[in-house]
Amino acid sequence: MEGYNLFKERIYKKIGINLSSYKERQMKRRIESLITRNNINSYEDYYEALNSNSGILDEFINYLTINVSEFYRNPIQWDALENEIIPHLLKHNNKLKIWSAACSTGEEPYSLVMLLTKFKSLNDISIIATDIDKGALAKASVGIYSKKSLDNLPREFVQKYFVQIGESFKIAEEIKSRVVFKHSNLLEDKYPDNCDLIICRNVMIYFTEETKSQLYNKFYNSLNNNGVLFVGSTEQIILPHRYKLTPIKTFFYTKIV
Repeated sequence: MEGYNLFKERIYKKIGINLSSYKERQMKRRIESLITRNNINSYEDYYEALNSNSGILDEFINYLTINVSEFYRNPIQWDALENEIIPHLLKHNNKLKIWSAACSTGEEPYSLVMLLTKFKSLNDISIIATDIDKGALAKASVGIYSKKSLDNLPREFVQKYFVQIGESFKIAEEIKSRVVFKHSNLLEDKYPDNCDLIICRNVMIYFTEETKSQLYNKFYNSLNNNGVLFVGSTEQIILPHRYKLTPIKTFFYTKIV
């Protein structure tokens, strides 16, 4: 299907998402499946549909940003976070600044708040959570989830911090209130500074190597001197020393100062 390059330029001007930063074959396949699903025949006509139909635009952004999330995704890594990483961080700073980047529909930052209650009182916990998808952030702010998304979450947290509503589960306000959700584009916007812990998981796999390098450098600058970057289970950083990062545990990296 022709017209992808012009489509990329138009999308960047319209919503600020730079499709050139994503792996092209993978991204084209995703977008062309949307075009076909909407019975449209070309990138030109699809762009016009995005301009004239807010539902098609919302569908495009949701599909593009690949919102797949669950509480305590990859539980072994959460065990490492609880038993090694957080105790390590608290030795250096009792008040942790934590950023959940590309937080999707909120399962990750809410998981963090619940985990941190093992170390601190709720009033002393605060998480910054950002995503490019406003629809995902809206769902995160509501805080209602399917039973399946809670499968990996420790039962003590489910019992203590959720109320069942029909087939769904609503997270407690006391947990919700500890997360500040913000709209942000990892490729364009300023990152929080002096972070003790940055979690960015299952996002980098969609970017080109050049874009990954830029983001790793930005994450480095966003961490404080003892800070830790936590990445996804398919996203181990190849030659992390190029970005002045060093592994302290599989999937966890700290700054080389």
